[in-house]
Amino acid sequence: MKTVVITGSARGLGFNMAKIFLTYDYNVVISDLNEDNLINAKKELESINSKGSISYKTCDVSKYDDLQSLMEFAIKEYKIVDIWLNNAGVNQPQEAIWDLNEKDINTLIDVDLKGTIYGSKVAMEQMIKQHKGAIYNIEGYGSNDAHMLGLNLYGTSKRAVTYFTESLAQEADEKNTGVIVGKLSPGIMITKFTTNSMGNNKIELSDKTKKVYNILGDTPETVSKFLVDKMVNNTKNNVKFNWLTNTKAFFRFLTAPFNKNDYFKED
Repeated sequence: MKTVVITGSARGLGFNMAKIFLTYDYNVVISDLNEDNLINAKKELESINSKGSISYKTCDVSKYDDLQSLMEFAIKEYKIVDIWLNNAGVNQPQEAIWDLNEKDINTLIDVDLKGTIYGSKVAMEQMIKQHKGAIYNIEGYGSNDAHMLGLNLYGTSKRAVTYFTESLAQEADEKNTGVIVGKLSPGIMITKFTTNSMGNNKIELSDKTKKVYNILGDTPETVSKFLVDKMVNNTKNNVKFNWLTNTKAFFRFLTAPFNKNDYFKED
């Protein structure tokens, strides 16, 4: 039976991907900073009919030792890790770079960029020992060089994640590791991540932004099914699984007058 480890998976995209992996009968290791959130997530996941089991461990992805401990925990539980997902991340306050404080700058870079690098290193070291495995990193706004006021730092980190992941995939090939490295591009999902910065600070989105999000946005349930289906069937290195393609985005803008989505009606 195969095993997946997902960072930042007590809620949002990571949590919903955990659900889908269970339907494929994977063992699933979820992780998060908050143990109470993990306990609640585990309880909900246990309601899914699956031959796989669910384990959890707290983990601060900005700390290398925490990620190493997460891997050691997964190996102790299941002997092998087939897929490692660097999913944990925080959003940027909708402010220009000069209005961000030092703490927020450090947190975002430590979690979104360094956490992905640390997690990839930990996973690669273990998977080389196994002679197999797959590592997937999450792209985001800025990965394709897009720019927007209030997303400078977040976009910088995600552009770096894209470069890092592509380079890691090339290294994996050149060193004949047998390890797959890929990118996941989930598009715009309407979750707490979208409406909160640094985990729990409310972001006041403009009406224009909400309108675009209502056109292009999706629920994590929809995106998770697509991404997990791709991952469990993939055998190629240096891949990118992109949910919101240019064609799909064009079609949605074309049909926007008929779009009844209102993800922010409770705001």
